[in-house]
Amino acid sequence: MAPRKNEREEQGQGRSRGGLTTKIHAAVDANGNLVRFLITKGQQSYFTKAVELLDGLKASYVVADKGYDANYIVEAIESIGGEAVIPPKSNRKEPREYDKHIYRSRNLVERFFLKLKNFRRIATRYERLAITYGAMISLAAVIIWLTN
Repeated sequence: MAPRKNEREEQGQGRSRGGLTTKIHAAVDANGNLVRFLITKGQQSYFTKAVELLDGLKASYVVADKGYDANYIVEAIESIGGEAVIPPKSNRKEPREYDKHIYRSRNLVERFFLKLKNFRRIATRYERLAITYGAMISLAAVIIWLTN
C-alpha cells in the first residue's frame, strides 16, 4: 500500500519526475564536519530552510552560494554575529562585497555531501520514516568525523 500524500510530506518525501525525493539541508564547520541538518521534500528550495538552519548557531563567517543571496538571509547571519560571504546575484540592484578568499572554502559542504553519498543507505533513502533517516545521517556524519 502506497503512503498517503500527507504522510509522505511529514516524512520529508516529495514527488518529482524521478519519483519520491528528499533534500538534506546541512551546515558544516570549518573542517567540513556536520553541525546541523534538516530534511525536507525534494522539490523544496534550499534557501527556504536557511534561516532555520542558522538559528542558534555561532559563526564568524557563513559561506554560501548565490542562491542564498537574499536580504532576510543576510540579516539572519548578521543577527547571529557572523559575516555573510555570499556572492551577490546578478540582478541585485546594489551588489554587496564579499571576501573571495574565504568564499573558496564553500566546497567543504559539497565535499561533505560527497562523503555522505558513499553510504548507500543514505544515498538511496532506505528508511521510510524521517526520524530513522535522520538517525542514519547522524551516524554517517559521526563516521565521517572519526575518519577525518
